[in-house]
Amino acid sequence: MEPEYGLALSARKVDYLKFILKTGGTVRTTEIASAFNVDPSTITKTLAELSAAGYITHVLYHGVCLTDSGKIHAEFLVKRHRILSLMLVRNGLSPGEACHEASRFESYVSKDAIDRICHFMGHPLQGVCGEITHDDGCLIVNPSNNSLA
Repeated sequence: MEPEYGLALSARKVDYLKFILKTGGTVRTTEIASAFNVDPSTITKTLAELSAAGYITHVLYHGVCLTDSGKIHAEFLVKRHRILSLMLVRNGLSPGEACHEASRFESYVSKDAIDRICHFMGHPLQGVCGEITHDDGCLIVNPSNNSLA
């Protein structure tokens, strides 16, 4: 898995990881294809790449599920979207506009930047798209100057 937390993943791969997380278990390739309105053969290649990168386990004829590290990564991808959307709402965009705009640029925002934005926003618990969960990275503060460590 790349250390940049999603910066090297295509938007489609990010969407697939978030979808698999949302379903909460093993998902058939046909379910993913149907949800994204694409041919199952198109999905298979992308899922093989996600499997090779360690994000998912792909069992032929059964489906895919997130690995432990894939789940952590997918949770970050959801958090990143929700933090950015909330930031845009707080700056005057409607929830729908914020969600759309965040989707356009979120893949360029690092985990470190998200952790700092989250800290600056007071570690919100609710975004425009749902609950925001926090990991140790965004909660670590340097006590000497009240900044992120």
